[in-house]
Order: sequence, then structure tokens, then C-alpha cells
Amino acid sequence: MTAPIQGFSKLSKEEKINWIANNYTLNTEHTKEVLKVYWNSDTKLQKLHDEFIENTISNYYLPLGIAPNFLINNKLYAVPMAIEESSVVAAASKSAKFWLSRGGFKTTILGTEKVGQVHFIFKGDEKKLEAFFNTIKSKIYTDADELTTSMKKRGGGITNIELRNKTEDLENYYQLHCTFETLDAMGANFINSCLEQFAKTLKTEALVYADFSDDEKNIEVVMSILSNYVPNCVVRAEVSCTIEELSEGNIEEAQHLAEKLVQAVTIAKVETYRAVTHNKGIMNGIDAVILATGNDFRAIEAGIHAYASKNGKYSSLTDASIENGVFKFWIDVPLALGTVGGLTNLHPLVKVALDILQKPSATELMQIVAATGLAQNFAALRSLVTTGIQEGHMKMHLLNILNQLGATDEEKKTLTNHFKTNTVTHSAVVSAYNNLKND
Repeated sequence: MTAPIQGFSKLSKEEKINWIANNYTLNTEHTKEVLKVYWNSDTKLQKLHDEFIENTISNYYLPLGIAPNFLINNKLYAVPMAIEESSVVAAASKSAKFWLSRGGFKTTILGTEKVGQVHFIFKGDEKKLEAFFNTIKSKIYTDADELTTSMKKRGGGITNIELRNKTEDLENYYQLHCTFETLDAMGANFINSCLEQFAKTLKTEALVYADFSDDEKNIEVVMSILSNYVPNCVVRAEVSCTIEELSEGNIEEAQHLAEKLVQAVTIAKVETYRAVTHNKGIMNGIDAVILATGNDFRAIEAGIHAYASKNGKYSSLTDASIENGVFKFWIDVPLALGTVGGLTNLHPLVKVALDILQKPSATELMQIVAATGLAQNFAALRSLVTTGIQEGHMKMHLLNILNQLGATDEEKKTLTNHFKTNTVTHSAVVSAYNNLKND
């Protein structure tokens, strides 16, 4: 059994690798070799990567691809996507091209409000707490002036602070529910700093509030933290076209396709098992752009899935309808994004990705991300209700299978041509590869 280690963080990167390889892997030299292969030869760049997180031993790369031809509000974008899953970038590109000649994507910002909360325990008279809060509310704002001055100059800041009684959910539990406008910054550090100052004012002022008893003066702040659930920081993306434009076939085929697409969305509205996979496909597009632009995909995922459950049941993020001969497909999605601060100022590829997107504001990035998620969902649904999802996905997965088999470039070329007219399955590829090797 490997013994625990003391002072791991103080080891050099090479010492960390040696310790990991020697104590936790069977093929130690191979482990060392692979980890070092992924070091960047540019020492300055590697040092930057090393300092993003703690205990760095190497870099973990994801492919960065481009989905071109995204027409969003009559502006053309090439969307950078960082993702490892086959067929995602191809599907987004195909969907973008389809809607390019049908008016493209229309997007609207429905809100940009961020949320943070001070969670605290108060054992006393609720009415006295309300009176106390009303008395100190203005001071809560002014005590945070030093933190908010710069943000206010840019047009942002604290938009509201309210006291919420949560004692029905948990005994003696209250919160300051606070909302913010953070403009092009995601705003996590700004919000958390403000919340900690709010908590300090709350506790300090309670100690000298004359109407509180001694017990009531001792407000217990449990924590002060932003929320990644932002139901009022939402963007809508939509596409629409006449039924005839939806398919290159005849009007009956187009009508049938439109109806099946609506049915597919309706099923995802009412059936949780389907909704989860339905929304996962949307997140294929959203996460890929979030990663490419240096935003926090984990926060976005948590907030979006909570939003999908806002009506008490997990459901589809997208909607579809047929009205007066027009097919309409849309999504409302919460996205608290930033284009300044964090990795956006540090990671060279993030800077390039934002440059490719023509240096968008946070609200513009929200619209690009939402359109990509919608495109991804449209491509998936269209495949599901027509040819099935596997035909396209497996064709894109073909190179992965061939790489696993160790195929040469010439073998890849031969087998790629073979599977242009044959169904791709793992067993079929293995069989074709073996036959080629034996010829």
C-alpha cells in the first residue's frame, strides 16, 4: 500500500511526476514519458499553464474546432468549439449552414441579472428582524461603496438587496437575496466580495441594534456566496422557416418532418429520461463554446439544469411549434458569462477564440452560445426523427476507431473510402481493418 505523502505541493513538477508514476502506475516510464510529451516547449507559456491550478503535472488538451456559417442577428460568425466528442462540430456546422439561407438565428437578451446570497441564522422575532433590515439597508449599500465604485462607473453594481424569510424550509434560516449587474465580467469575485461585506455589516449592526435582545444581536452568518442559478440572466435564440423550406422533398414530407420535430420536443417536455439526453445534446454545443472562451462550464451546466427544472419537473430547454405554415424552434437559456477577467485575460487560446468571435461583449457571447446550443439540438433532432443518430455519429467516429486499431494513414484512407457507402459500426470497422491487413 502506498504511504501518504507530505509536502506534495512543494515538489517540483518533475518530482511530482516521478512520485505519481513510481507509486501509482504499472508502466512508470511510459507514464513519465506521456506526461512530459504534453508539456509545452515554450517555457513561458508552460509556466502560465502551470500557474492556472495547483499541483500541475502536465497539460490536458482538447481539440479546438470551428463551426462556420453562423448567421446571428444578420451578423456572420465562425464559432470556436473545444470538445472531444465526434460529430458535435460537424452537426453544429451543418445546422448553421441549413439556417444560413433561411434567415439565420435571431437572438434576444431577456435579462442580465446575477444573484448572490448571505445565508444566516436568526433566533428571534421576525418583525424585529424586518425592522432592523429596513433600518440598515442603506448602510449595507454604502459600506460596500469601495467595492462597487469601479463597477458603478461602468454602469453596473448592486441592483437590489432584500431580506427573505426561509424558516418554513429550515428553522431560523433567513437570507439576504442580492442581485447584481456585472456587465462584461462574469462577476464571481465582485459578487462574493460584496456579499462578504454585506454579511459584515449585518453582524456588526446587529450587535448595536437597540431593539434586539442579547440573543437576537448574535446573528450567525453561515455563508456568503454567489448563486450559479440565474433565472433572470437569460437569452433567447430562435429559428423559423416555412414548412416548405424545412425539407428538400415535397410538401407532404416537409409537413411530416415538422410534425415529428415538434413531437420530439414535446416528448422531451414530458419525459424526464428523454429530456436529460435531449438537453445533454444542447450542452454539447453550449459547453464547447464555453470552454473555448474560457468561461466556467460547470457553473453554466448547474444553472442550466436547474432552469430546466424550474417548473417542478426536469424538462426540455427547447420549444417547437407549427403555426400558419411556419415551423419555429427556440430556446431560452440562462447564461452568466464573461469576456473580461479570469482566463479571458490569461489563456492565449481563449484570447484567440474571442478574437475569432470579433471580441464580443458578454451579452453578445450569450447570444452566440445560445444559438450554438439551439443548432446542436436541431441537428440532433433532425437526425433522430429521420435517419437515426448513429449513422452520422459513427461516420464521424470512424477515425477514432481506426486510431484505436493502429491503422496507418494509407489504411485510414482506404477504409474511409470503404465506409462512405457502408454502415459504420465498431465490429464492421474491425472486420474491414482485419480483412485489409490480411490481403
